[in-house]
Amino acid sequence: MISTAGPRRRPWYHWAVSTGSSTEPIAATLAARITAALGKRVVVSPDILELIITGLLARGHLLLEDVPGVGKTLLAKSLAGATGGAFRRVQFTPDLLPADITGGSVYDPKSGEFSFREGPIFANVVLADEINRGTPRAQSALLEAMGEGRVSVDGETHTLPQPFYVIATQNPVEQHGTFPLPEAELDRFTMMLRLGRPDAEQTAEILRRHEHSGPSEVHEAVTDLASLAAAQEQVLTVHVADAARLYIGAVIIATRSHPAIGLPASPRASVALLRCAQAMALLRRRDHVIPDDVKAVATAVLGHRLAVAAVRPDEVVAEILASVPIPSLP
Repeated sequence: MISTAGPRRRPWYHWAVSTGSSTEPIAATLAARITAALGKRVVVSPDILELIITGLLARGHLLLEDVPGVGKTLLAKSLAGATGGAFRRVQFTPDLLPADITGGSVYDPKSGEFSFREGPIFANVVLADEINRGTPRAQSALLEAMGEGRVSVDGETHTLPQPFYVIATQNPVEQHGTFPLPEAELDRFTMMLRLGRPDAEQTAEILRRHEHSGPSEVHEAVTDLASLAAAQEQVLTVHVADAARLYIGAVIIATRSHPAIGLPASPRASVALLRCAQAMALLRRRDHVIPDDVKAVATAVLGHRLAVAAVRPDEVVAEILASVPIPSLP
């Protein structure tokens, strides 16, 4: 509820004035191109595409939890192709080792020396397919990469390509032979989304696209990595008013007292909520954050981080958003 009591009180998003920049938002233009390119290859709701690109611009990582066959792999490949980035896929299995992801030292008998051979993590878009089928040891190989954009092997640090976006998938239905992601690793994922099963219209479109051929392996780049990096930098210029930070903080703190939540949101979650709200504002061609930006990303950012019982995480987040008042200036 927005407070309007008294003639001098104004909603915080009126107070969060423009920074005065007249620069065309690179991120919004780039996002429109990527969205159009993805829409030609993957049948997904526009709202989901908007959140996926928001996570990309926020320098985050994405966890897709959904049943098989809804287009998760095709989406990751198409995103890499549209941005002109390198794509690598890692199929997680119980026998996967950390070195299979990060790479390792290889002995050269001619020189008599060891040299580092890069693993599949050295790409711009990395698909960690069925991540919950890998052991905790294999899963942990992603922690440093996702958190710091680098990997450490045999005492040496190797920087990963930038931009760097991990898209992990897991099947929520079949749990035989899986290793649930620990809270520490779930917290590394900026967002968790579900693509959902296609409706009648979407199903008809999928069938139309597959009537005479399958998806093409040729991906047309609609931007380049330098432009994507510039768009990510522009996200950091989005103005966040004091009241905006207070509102985001109040939402995070509310997770500590909700009766259904066993594990509340972490400080990392608050930063992720802030950064994704900035990215969402820029996608919508604004240089300041408003309440709708925070609400648009809150479920995707917070839902998977909250240990809840007997209710769905999205319902809990909705209750919190409805109960936390939006601050206004005196």
